[in-house]
Amino acid sequence: MKTKCRLALGLMLSLAASNLSADPLIDSWFTTYSGKYARIYTSAANESAGNSVTTWSNGTQTQSLPAYGGVQEVDYSANWVYIRSTGLGSHIMGPWQAGFPNLPSNQKAFYRIPRTQTIPATKSINGGGAIGYFVDGVSMFNSWDAFYWNGSADVGGAGNGGLWNRDAYVNEGATFDPANAHQPQSGQYHYHANPPALRYFLNDNVTYNPETFTYAENGSQPHHSPILGWVADGFPIYGPYGYSNATNPASGVRRMISGYVLRNGQNGSSNLTVTGRTTLPAWAGRAYNTNTALSQANYGPGVSTSYPLGRYMEDNDYLGDLGYSQGVDFDLDEYNGRYCVTPEFPNGTYAYFVAISGGGAPVFPYNIGRAYKGSPTGGSVTTLTETVTTNFLGGTNMPAKLTTPIVNGGTVTLAWSAVEGGTYQVQGTSDFSGWTVLATNIPAQQITGSTNVPGTNAMQFFRVARTAVASYDPVSGTTTGGGGGGAGILSVSPTSHARGTTFTLTINLDPAANPAPPPQNAPINSVTVGTIAGTGNVHVSSTQVTSSITIPANAATGAQTVTVVFPGPPQNPSQTVTYTLPGGFTIN
Repeated sequence: MKTKCRLALGLMLSLAASNLSADPLIDSWFTTYSGKYARIYTSAANESAGNSVTTWSNGTQTQSLPAYGGVQEVDYSANWVYIRSTGLGSHIMGPWQAGFPNLPSNQKAFYRIPRTQTIPATKSINGGGAIGYFVDGVSMFNSWDAFYWNGSADVGGAGNGGLWNRDAYVNEGATFDPANAHQPQSGQYHYHANPPALRYFLNDNVTYNPETFTYAENGSQPHHSPILGWVADGFPIYGPYGYSNATNPASGVRRMISGYVLRNGQNGSSNLTVTGRTTLPAWAGRAYNTNTALSQANYGPGVSTSYPLGRYMEDNDYLGDLGYSQGVDFDLDEYNGRYCVTPEFPNGTYAYFVAISGGGAPVFPYNIGRAYKGSPTGGSVTTLTETVTTNFLGGTNMPAKLTTPIVNGGTVTLAWSAVEGGTYQVQGTSDFSGWTVLATNIPAQQITGSTNVPGTNAMQFFRVARTAVASYDPVSGTTTGGGGGGAGILSVSPTSHARGTTFTLTINLDPAANPAPPPQNAPINSVTVGTIAGTGNVHVSSTQVTSSITIPANAATGAQTVTVVFPGPPQNPSQTVTYTLPGGFTIN
């Protein structure tokens, strides 16, 4: 039997958002797995057995509902890019060393990064907490582990620390998972140094061994690293590989060489093993605005087994202060970056680079130096105070997208992108006079869905819709049951369109909404996208509505609230029932 298949409009074929931004700060976020639950290995034994979990607890830190991994929303205005992220990795996190007391949790992070950068004469040092975000939505920490020498012992400190600040990788590296990340009691999963799992996802010269659960550097014939993240001053951070000549993309690609060396008496540095920690390196004097020759009260501990060389960030010298030249003897300045051209910035930019050794081990200062190159005007925010355009929505806001059907004899195999925890329904038609349910109650297999349906000799069209979603921990607000970000609307498709166009909008209602959606073919009072009223509204099923939307050529761009209004019950039809999805649709 020869079956002809087509994909109908609606959820079964979602139009991708038009990429009109042409700004890497907007477009470089890694969202491939934003519809997949975050997972951890709770122990090495579970890692070996491949037993990851989506909820976890150690008695004091609990992730009681699944949360979707990584970036869940990207918005932008003229001056800022905003991201919402759970802060949880898209890779399986953990395990951490036996006895490590902390587990990650959904951070409900809301962070903004400036689109315009400024270079101040007086630099700002970076302290504890997030100094930016990697493109997978995991927070970026600096080189400090939040302990410093107070004259008699290493103590934990808030703010920016002291004069002798412990190096996180040296002192805490044993607590990192295979992705080089860990978390404090707050559950804020973060990278201090080279993030190999993220780099593997981005094809940045890293391999992964699924049998040993380990990552390895593959830099024998490297290609230019991608953007790995964005710092609070608005500058990108790349992986370890860049062009040999900073301004010549034809010069070949190689590993960028850090500008820092240990103060061990080599390369013209002082030898702290001999002199003791009695002076600061010149870069620290600039960063801390203090003399490098210290009074005895500010000496660090002598180099010993208990306080080995490299324990503190200030145990490193910057080669530029020792008579060496950037671009000749080393690549990266004291902030761990350089002015250069990159694939994303062919006209040039300042960019940070992750620092590693030839074997792939992290080397100081890891992500960025002790101070920012630019003004760190970015940071966490609590609410939006300006109009923004939504570039991406993840989790339950991600539409289903059917791939081309596969016909084998009398069977048609349908596959689509799905949201983990979702349940789906497939409908078919041959002439659009009506739709027939062909398969229902199909659970997602993480981020894919599939089913087989009978083929016919007639032309067939198919569409798929999510009919339910399991309870989860959302990226904003409080923990909720199934439904997520909207008030009664799970998702819409497409999620964006250009001005001056007409299209069919498919709206998926939440079956768990209160009150529950009315039965199929119940009348609809109105469908609106922002202030635009839909026409030809059809109540396709109890959980799906379609509407024809015409966007005027002069319509305001940006994120719009989608609203569906039904009349109330027969005894009181004026008591309408309204379902919304704030920011669910974007006018480009």
